[in-house]
Amino acid sequence: MGEVIAMERPPEPNWPVMTAEELVVYRNAENRFRASRAARALLGDPDPGAAISWQKVKLPGREVPVRVYRPASAHDGEGKYRAELPLGLHVHGGSFVGTATQCDWANSHLAARLPALVVSVEHRLLDQDTPLSAAAADAWDVLQHVVRNAPEWGIDPARTAVFGESCGALISALTAIQAREADLRLQAQVLVNPAVDVTETMFDYASIATYGYHPTRAVPQLRLFQQLSVPAGTDARALSPLYADDLSGLAPALVVVPTQDAVADHGRRYTERLQAAGTPAHLTEYTGARHAFLTLPGVEPQAEAARAEIFGFLRAVLAA
Repeated sequence: MGEVIAMERPPEPNWPVMTAEELVVYRNAENRFRASRAARALLGDPDPGAAISWQKVKLPGREVPVRVYRPASAHDGEGKYRAELPLGLHVHGGSFVGTATQCDWANSHLAARLPALVVSVEHRLLDQDTPLSAAAADAWDVLQHVVRNAPEWGIDPARTAVFGESCGALISALTAIQAREADLRLQAQVLVNPAVDVTETMFDYASIATYGYHPTRAVPQLRLFQQLSVPAGTDARALSPLYADDLSGLAPALVVVPTQDAVADHGRRYTERLQAAGTPAHLTEYTGARHAFLTLPGVEPQAEAARAEIFGFLRAVLAA
């Protein structure tokens, strides 16, 4: 299986000199791999108790694809839903590469076992023409749409959580802040290996110095992520939850940090800021785990424990 994966997965590019055209070619090939059957050896198999489908959310001026996970037992077979389910709005990681499909293992489990409706946003991916603000807008607009049209989705809008990994966790944190400002009440936010600082201080952390080039070459990818996220003239602080002026009154947070991760200190510092502002926040560190470990149960043994912790946290706050 390892040889099959090596044959099907595109080689890692030379990030510092990658052109705009090369970025598109690479991410298309990488996302095809992540959606392939061969990738299941790394990404894990979906829970058979969940029905998974692609849908499109129609928004003013655009459509946003979403991957929807619903308990297989929730549908009555006649176009109606048996119950109002809690909603989990999920945002995948990767920033300039990535797809909701890479998160089937965890999302389908949560949908089937909580049970809940999980809507994973296939947000616009970052490139020279698409900054972080566009991806964040996709998540926020989808959340508002689903909540406003709760009967069509079969959800209870009073039981809503946001969660994501890496850049998706950054977007989820921004969404939680926007929800408070819009008086859209969330019950929880789950931030897994969050990168929450895209300002000039993004690399000024001990975890960057320790894990920036081992076990993976994270720093070159993070520099590209920062470059694409905040093009010239962008207020980087406005897109960095770590520097938000007010973190009080937000949904309770579970912050999951793998210790062998260049941005581990982002999660630690954000937890401290949330706690200092009076927002309930719990930090769990997974010793020896690497960045994106939750999406890699085939090679990261602690993914199972992290998924169980997230399940327990969400079940406690979203229970009817």
